[in-house]
Amino acid sequence: MKIMSYNVLCYGKEGHDLELRLPLVLQRIREQMPDILGTQESHKEWMDYLCAGMPEYAFVGVGREDGKEEGEYSPVFYRKDRFDLLDSGTFWLSETPDVPSKGWNAACMRVCSHALLKDKTDGTVFAAVNTHLDHVSEQARDEGIRLVVEKLRSFGDIPVFCTGDFNTDEGSTCYKIMTDGFMADAKFVAADSDSGNTYHGFEPEATAGNSPIDFIFVKKDAVQVQSYRIVRGKIDGQHPSDHYAITAEVSF
Repeated sequence: MKIMSYNVLCYGKEGHDLELRLPLVLQRIREQMPDILGTQESHKEWMDYLCAGMPEYAFVGVGREDGKEEGEYSPVFYRKDRFDLLDSGTFWLSETPDVPSKGWNAACMRVCSHALLKDKTDGTVFAAVNTHLDHVSEQARDEGIRLVVEKLRSFGDIPVFCTGDFNTDEGSTCYKIMTDGFMADAKFVAADSDSGNTYHGFEPEATAGNSPIDFIFVKKDAVQVQSYRIVRGKIDGQHPSDHYAITAEVSF
């Protein structure tokens, strides 16, 4: 099974307009054709475009501003031909997670969406979770990830993985909260792994390094990771987004 996480950049930057990037992001996703895809910064225009261009997929998730269609989603896309949806939901990373809200001095409302899926090929049930942590408040990231970990733990003994833009690096408290328990960074448990930055801001040469902020985490005792990749490279001379997509090949 291939898992993919991709921050698509909600709007645009000079020379990298949304209208130019929409088909490039879609092409990048279709190059990979993941079984499960978590995107970040996907507002309604993105969602409509991706859904139209990826008829093989269904998704779970809502806009973070109103719990419906307003604002950015953190959706979980899944292959309809391979998986049945058993349950799903979205919660806010705040002190009031059941309603649209902003917590712990965050700059923005932040959400976590999750899907409980059944593999049609062998009946395996697993959970896919996707989120996007705050880019300003360290407290919001730390407290938000505690809520995410609590949700991950609630799935019990089944395989679980979590994709997202965590807006933090491997040395942070937030990262340690995620990896100190039952979850592991796919990068470090993959039999065949990659390394490097995942955010480049359309200037890969200026932002070279080894501090990813996008991650795929997996349940240590339930998910095996064959490979982890950072999907680099331009399409038609352009970077589709200011982040690279990341992928992991996993088995249960």
